[in-house]
Amino acid sequence: MGPRRFAVDGTPTDCVNLAINGILQERPCLMIAGINRGANLGDDITYSGTVSAAMEATLLGVPAIAVSLVGQPPFNFTAAAKFTRELAEAVLRDRFPPDTLLNVNVPNVQPDELRGYALTRQGKRRYSDAIVEKVDPRGKKYYWIGGDQLDFVDGEGTDFSAVQQGLISITPLHLDLTNYTSLTRLQGLRLRWP
Repeated sequence: MGPRRFAVDGTPTDCVNLAINGILQERPCLMIAGINRGANLGDDITYSGTVSAAMEATLLGVPAIAVSLVGQPPFNFTAAAKFTRELAEAVLRDRFPPDTLLNVNVPNVQPDELRGYALTRQGKRRYSDAIVEKVDPRGKKYYWIGGDQLDFVDGEGTDFSAVQQGLISITPLHLDLTNYTSLTRLQGLRLRWP
């Protein structure tokens, strides 16, 4: 699209893979996904293109940060951009484990309204089982899963809690999703196969 500007018609992970393994002349020292409009907190990270882009970079051996702006329009990216730059410099200087990415959620406020940052753990979303059926302007049905109000389990030290307190949340995510407790427990499972 221009000097050092590319567009890819694909998923966020496709974009990262193509950039690292095809388009870029040099391997990047850091990949930042975002700044995304809307939160990537708690269980919702499993649906996030922003987080999956950072995961792809991590899988390819490139340190990665996923950054999201938490709130409603109008979006003000100033605080998120300033913090992301500071964090990127720290990551390049100090590094972190190769199988880890950082998921960052920044409240949608003016920079002077932020109360700081917190290292957090992934929170837990409380989903509604509501399915709302609607009709689009062309008369076709569509469904809104979970209704309008989503909630989270209140827990100190979580990404939700930090953002609710006006703090930037930094959650280190590990790519190994294995539940080791269950793996040990399942060792005693007796299957009749074959």
